[in-house]
Amino acid sequence: MMGWTLILLIGISAVLLIVSNISNRNAEKQKHKEIDMVHVSVMKDINNVHDLIRKMELDIEIVTREAGIQLSSEEMIFKREVLDLYKRKYSIETIAEKMQVTVTEINQLIAPYLAAKDGRSKIAHEI
Repeated sequence: MMGWTLILLIGISAVLLIVSNISNRNAEKQKHKEIDMVHVSVMKDINNVHDLIRKMELDIEIVTREAGIQLSSEEMIFKREVLDLYKRKYSIETIAEKMQVTVTEINQLIAPYLAAKDGRSKIAHEI
């Protein structure tokens, strides 16, 4: 009697082990499907961002050519970095020190952006 009980318990544990493994495989497959869906979604978002960047680059090229602006890539990078620092609220002195130029040069470079900002705020106050 004791032998049959032991065999029955071992059989039940083997069946439960098999059911548990099958259940785990199904759960893993579902998780992999979810991961794949997230991956596809992220890749679509990345492709959309790439498309937007490409379009913006083309728009910038069109605008600069139409305006007749001739800047070397070094000048463009320099101006971009200065404007980025300025928009992130760095002081003009800090920007000049970081870019290794004079405060006057930084003031001259950001002057058009200050004038444009002041003009917009005046228009908003007049309305």
